[in-house]
Amino acid sequence: MTVATRLSADVAATVTAMAARVAEVDGVDGLSEQSTAAIRSDSVTHVVVRDGDESVLGYANITAGRDDDPAMIEAIVDPSVRRRGHGKALVRRAFDAAAGSARIWAHGNLPAAQALAASLHLTATRELLSLRRPLGLRNPLPPLVVPDDLLLRTYAGSDDDAEILRVNNAAFDWHPEQGGWSSADITARTGADWFDPAGVFLVFDRADPRTLLGFHWTKVHPAGTGERGVVVPAIGEVYIVGVDTGTQGRGLGRLLTLAGLHHLQSRDLSEVELYVEGDNTAALHTYQRLGFTQHSVDVAYG
Repeated sequence: MTVATRLSADVAATVTAMAARVAEVDGVDGLSEQSTAAIRSDSVTHVVVRDGDESVLGYANITAGRDDDPAMIEAIVDPSVRRRGHGKALVRRAFDAAAGSARIWAHGNLPAAQALAASLHLTATRELLSLRRPLGLRNPLPPLVVPDDLLLRTYAGSDDDAEILRVNNAAFDWHPEQGGWSSADITARTGADWFDPAGVFLVFDRADPRTLLGFHWTKVHPAGTGERGVVVPAIGEVYIVGVDTGTQGRGLGRLLTLAGLHHLQSRDLSEVELYVEGDNTAALHTYQRLGFTQHSVDVAYG
């Protein structure tokens, strides 16, 4: 088992292909979007399980925590070699490599992950819920009504970035992944293949149209085909909804979410997903009233 700050191109390609197989077999991604992107970077610590010096059997990466936050681990084992102790050894080595407080994500919290956590005496410390809502004529959205005192528009370019960054870091100062963004985080997302400026919504007070009150980034995951020919339909995502502190009570979260949902429906998508912390009662209430129901749950163990 090796621990490294960067993987060779060949190993990175092998791990990426293994992650795709895991997703197809389990029906849920074993690695998050962030961790999948980090496979080819030196922004995380990589742990690789090999069969001697040959085949890659398992992989984990470790993202250092900000300030006092724990490090976050994500791990996968090739479906063809499961139940042979590789997962347990991999997770133990990853916790050792984290060298401090750490948590590990179990995406989908599948029975095998629960059993592994129990065998290592790990307990659930955080839940991230996946919610989904169908779109289309049979599942009509509430009308989008913008109050007269508010201005709702879409992303106009890099001049909006500073205000988006300010609101993001104020709204998510408690969040281990979403908080603490830099301008590079904004640039990375606006430069991504999936980015669509028409799918980013900003809301302002008409009396002060330069000070952002909140935003909603939407995202579209295109249709694809799995290794076994299974077609995965395109799906929209409520990617990030952020509302500035001190503006709660004006219904901005609902307004921004609904604006994004109408946009995604105009793209002829049949379903939309979002992720929300299991203890975020206010956000859960908003999303449930808009027709979202729970699809799956990711659990962080520590």
